[in-house]
Amino acid sequence: MDSLQGKYIDKIRKLAGECIGRFGLIEENDRILAGLSGGKDSFILLHVLHFFQKVAPVKFEVIAGTIDPGYPEFNLQSISDYCRARKWSHYSVKIPMTEILSEKKLEAAPCGLCSRLRRGKLYGLAKELKCNKLALGQHLDDLIASFFMSLCRGQGIKTMAPLAKPENPEHPTVIRPLALVPEELLKETASCNSFPSAGSCRYEELLESGDRQYFRSLADTLSERIPDFRSNFIHSLGHIEPEHLMIAPALLTKNSK
Repeated sequence: MDSLQGKYIDKIRKLAGECIGRFGLIEENDRILAGLSGGKDSFILLHVLHFFQKVAPVKFEVIAGTIDPGYPEFNLQSISDYCRARKWSHYSVKIPMTEILSEKKLEAAPCGLCSRLRRGKLYGLAKELKCNKLALGQHLDDLIASFFMSLCRGQGIKTMAPLAKPENPEHPTVIRPLALVPEELLKETASCNSFPSAGSCRYEELLESGDRQYFRSLADTLSERIPDFRSNFIHSLGHIEPEHLMIAPALLTKNSK
């Protein structure tokens, strides 16, 4: 039924299924655009969604969408060929990323703008294809990193939610079916499968030395000391006690009404 190989396939499916069921990610007649960046997470996401499309009690559609940054080293054709071989619907949108970053003078810190542009283009593609949901491949370690980045930058106690309703009604609901899956399982699975190489980001060195990678590495360090760190993290995010946080009493009363 699914061509994925590796000893953690069943575990990934189980965790994804738990996430889909717990947070109500997929409903009858959903039309889902799945972001396919060319990385391991997005390929596994597509495989997982197509697996559940065959076995789930509800009917839904899956379409793959790729944002082509326009870099010469980005191999869009390899992604398209992979989808075509599996008879997956696949669309792409090109962004002249180099020109935009140069115009904005953001070559030294491109990630923020790049992320916003990619998300905006995915929203636009979802609207064009009449998709009511956008599936992204962020996994548990991404959620952990986002939590610590937000916390340490003073942006609040938050992270990327498994299901995020849009503020703009024209935008799709964002879902993250791999939100409970540790990256370790995805890495092992990727090593057992022949995913095409789409080419690395030309700003890879910035990514590797950035805050997100630092906090993702921190999760590994914490797991060495606290073996159940990741499962404890999931539990804690679902067990918020506002009265034990630094929230003014008046706000607590207002929010409880």
